[in-house]
Amino acid sequence: MASAHAADSPDDLPSTSVDDELIGLDPDDPETRAFAAHLDRMRREHPTYTVEGSLAGVSDFADSANRAGGLRRQGAVLIVVLILLGAGAGVWYSLGDIIATLFD
Repeated sequence: MASAHAADSPDDLPSTSVDDELIGLDPDDPETRAFAAHLDRMRREHPTYTVEGSLAGVSDFADSANRAGGLRRQGAVLIVVLILLGAGAGVWYSLGDIIATLFD
């Protein structure tokens, strides 16, 4: 049966866990929306023991690095470059061992 409420009634909107912190703030204000998104990210928990959880953590890191500016962004870029250099060195040495084993 159809509801007597309008489709965009506040009762029909999903309730978020940050509603208590946002009481009295304008929901249409961009700063309020950014703060609500920040609180949502802080309270979100991903299972880190799965591939999806690990990828979600990488995604959160990439999103925060893209939002950052100045020295924080440079630090995030440095971390990514160091991780890629480490992975590249591991692959290089592994390929060297494989080739040495095959042609020895």
